[in-house]
Amino acid sequence: MSHIPQLLAIALVFLLAAMSPGPDFLAVTSRALASRREGFQVALGITAAILLWAMLAMFGLGVLLVRATWLYMAIRVAGALYLIYLGVRILLTVRQAPQRTMTASTATTSQSAWRSGFAIGITNPKTAAFFGSLFITVLPLDAPFWVQAAALVVVGAVSIGWFGFVALVFSTERIRVAYARIRRPIDAIFGAILVILGFRLALTP
Repeated sequence: MSHIPQLLAIALVFLLAAMSPGPDFLAVTSRALASRREGFQVALGITAAILLWAMLAMFGLGVLLVRATWLYMAIRVAGALYLIYLGVRILLTVRQAPQRTMTASTATTSQSAWRSGFAIGITNPKTAAFFGSLFITVLPLDAPFWVQAAALVVVGAVSIGWFGFVALVFSTERIRVAYARIRRPIDAIFGAILVILGFRLALTP
């Protein structure tokens, strides 16, 4: 029996979910405006976190998070606090000099960008619940190991494909030049949205 339709369904559903605006998109965008390399590193960090959640979902962690309310809340609060922290940090830089440094990222900066992307992705427990319901709905219960592995490959490819595309677009010279002219209001909007998303994540059941 061919499992190609199921894999295509996973790719389509996850792509639509990834394309919806959220902290992941904002993180990649804000870093890509400063450096293409940093933008890609954030995308790689987010993809690593998403793959980890997807793997854990295959082992039933999505169901565990639904039942273990305290664990779900702990991860969600941690994610909310991190989003608020990122937003506040961006807002604090709004008052700095308008011209932001556009030099090539150092290894330390790249590692920091990767860790930032991974932290944003791993502190969102809804991802595990999403993949848990997606895999249960789409994949048959007796799906062989290679199908599960292929599903993870599809998830990783879609994630790095979409977020890499976002990093590529927002790091183009024309967009970066336009951003440099109106950096302060754009950063203020990014920071405010991240803070709002953080509070929403913490307060919304």
